[in-house]
Amino acid sequence: MNLFLDTSSLVTLYHEEADTEIMDAVFNFEIVTNIFLSEISKVEFASAFWKKARTGEISTELANQIINIFEQDCETYIFVPVDDSIIKSAKHLIGKYGNKGLRTLDSIQLATASCLRNKVDHFKSGDKVLTSLLAKESLSTNIL
Repeated sequence: MNLFLDTSSLVTLYHEEADTEIMDAVFNFEIVTNIFLSEISKVEFASAFWKKARTGEISTELANQIINIFEQDCETYIFVPVDDSIIKSAKHLIGKYGNKGLRTLDSIQLATASCLRNKVDHFKSGDKVLTSLLAKESLSTNIL
């Protein structure tokens, strides 16, 4: 199975979150061949863990450790570059779904997912708005 993860779902692989059990089940019951990520996930991932450290949810040391582990793991992921076609698609999607709550970075995630339509079996987001928009774009969000 080829899987696309937005950053909120990616975070659950590295830290106990609400969706961690779901992601654990995916990896226990499915053979995941490839994990596709938007290139912006590299920045969003670090930002998510620095926010956790800033708010006291985790220590600075743990944030550093998790970010370092992720950086080592990066070679196992397939990163989709944020090129002109992704930006053009994200702009179109903002026009289409901005009134439904789609924001800048999630529009890039959605545009990336859309460009992977024929390469990915399932698309996972921990964000309710993004999940609903993935479904509106006919991208499979039912992993199990």
